[in-house]
Amino acid sequence: MCTSYDVIVIGAGSMGMSAGYYLAKRGAKTLLIDAFDPPHNNGSHNGDTRLIRHAYPGGAIYTELALRSHELWNELEAESGEKLLVASGVLNLAAPDIISFAEKLGSAAAFGVETEYLKADEIRKRWPGVQLPEFYEGLYEPNAGYLLSERCVAAYRNQAIAAGAELLINTRTTKLEKDGEGVAVYTDKGDVYRAGKVIVSAGAWFKTVEPFLTLPIQPIRKTVGWFQAEESLFDESVFPGFTLSTSNGGYYGFPSSGGSGLKIGRHDTGVLWQPGEEFQPFGSYTEDEADIRQALESFMPKAAGKLLRGAVCKYEFSPDEDFIIDFHPELSNVVIAGGFSGHGFKFASSVGELLADLALKGSTTRDIGIFSLSRFR
Repeated sequence: MCTSYDVIVIGAGSMGMSAGYYLAKRGAKTLLIDAFDPPHNNGSHNGDTRLIRHAYPGGAIYTELALRSHELWNELEAESGEKLLVASGVLNLAAPDIISFAEKLGSAAAFGVETEYLKADEIRKRWPGVQLPEFYEGLYEPNAGYLLSERCVAAYRNQAIAAGAELLINTRTTKLEKDGEGVAVYTDKGDVYRAGKVIVSAGAWFKTVEPFLTLPIQPIRKTVGWFQAEESLFDESVFPGFTLSTSNGGYYGFPSSGGSGLKIGRHDTGVLWQPGEEFQPFGSYTEDEADIRQALESFMPKAAGKLLRGAVCKYEFSPDEDFIIDFHPELSNVVIAGGFSGHGFKFASSVGELLADLALKGSTTRDIGIFSLSRFR
């Protein structure tokens, strides 16, 4: 392995591995460095599945990137020969005083995204496993679905290497520093690598690249569980992916696949965590199961059976839950990508493409001002 590259990517999880592929595909001499062996259980991509939706709040850029991501996931499926995306549809459920679907409906209309607005009685008829109060509403996206997240990362890894990228696994980056017109990257193996451009996509581990780069990102321990469900109501052949916004919290989930049980997680709350601290396994806290079980008991009681499996992963929250995609405040040859706040995986393909643009061209045609680091100053 050589020590000089066009671009080095620090953190080869979902965003970094995707970026590595698009860089190598364009002919850039690319090195990916990860502290673990992706896909792995130490980041934000483990736990089998992630939703992909297109009608998005928060600005047109999210819907734009979601639609581009879906195209790129389809391309990756075709190139890798791997099944990566399940077209289950996604059903969004909410009390209108908690979340209004108006913004999502507006973005859907602007981009031609197919949606159905549903009242509670219509939802109960189509998906009888869902029990909703009369005042709840639904927004169904028939062309949405979910991604097989670890398979996605593995596919990007294989394709990146096939395109010429090099990958260092189980290698911690210990220091980054300006090196003439480029950047020097030091590792715990005692090696030093240099590149004209660097992408830092360290996920929940951004603290480990300080003081070279300090971001307002808070890692949080999150849990998901798979519960025994009545398969005739919740199998993937009849039930979609879902989100659920209630007065007690926000949830997301997936149908049972091959008897796996219905999977559910909670988007809000969680236990604060920092790199270097012990990461507690599922079941260490009473609320690990209790928080998600109570949502099923209230809204999907026939999916609130025995806990079949539990897992933990890491969210990396930005203060406003919008992404951080920008250049280093002092170095225009360092691109940063973080703060994906538990809703970023679906965008990994288009964000990887975007990061490759920023690294190789120094710009993008997309309006990503909403993701600027300067908004926190």
